[in-house]
Amino acid sequence: MIVVAIDGPAGAGKSTIAKALAARLKLRYLDTGAMYRAVTFAAIQSGLDLTDQDSVSELTQKSEMILTNDTVSINGMDATKAIRGEVVTAAVSAVAANSLVRTELRQRQRQWIADHDGGVVEGRDIGSVVFPDATLKVYLTASPLVRAQRRVAQTGGIVEQIADAIAARDSQDSTRSDSPLLQTDDAVTIDTSNQSIDQVLDQIVALLPKAP
Repeated sequence: MIVVAIDGPAGAGKSTIAKALAARLKLRYLDTGAMYRAVTFAAIQSGLDLTDQDSVSELTQKSEMILTNDTVSINGMDATKAIRGEVVTAAVSAVAANSLVRTELRQRQRQWIADHDGGVVEGRDIGSVVFPDATLKVYLTASPLVRAQRRVAQTGGIVEQIADAIAARDSQDSTRSDSPLLQTDDAVTIDTSNQSIDQVLDQIVALLPKAP
């Protein structure tokens, strides 16, 4: 079973690279960040106080979530577009810092890998917490300017404002008490700033153990 863990900060290219890598390796792809965003969306739709950890946790445990390469739905609601919007983006860190939510979603992520006999999984704590024994751990990064420019290209906005938002998210993710964003000692760092998708993919594929 092959499990490739791809971690890194916002805008580093995790989703693009992970999805393309899964296609090249003929594996399934899981965006764990979309799971936290989907819970955030559902909590907002339900009118919950996102700082009420027990209520948000209860919602998470009861929620039915379906993720494909291109769509996300939760409790029968198509959240694909909404989870990338400003409202969810501004609120997701509060949900991601909820240890009860993280415990539930980590269990679902591990079950997903078991159900699909491996896969390419991207997020912020995949190699450090969710799959510490992954076949390969990759930490993607990029310069702050490039990361902001990529987000603007995806969702619009002003580069300077997006850069500030990304910096704030980095700080929240890196300093939370449960599963902070970090690079493990056994992860390979790849800076995607000045590389094409294919160049990054070639590097990752070359790092995978060769079949006997």
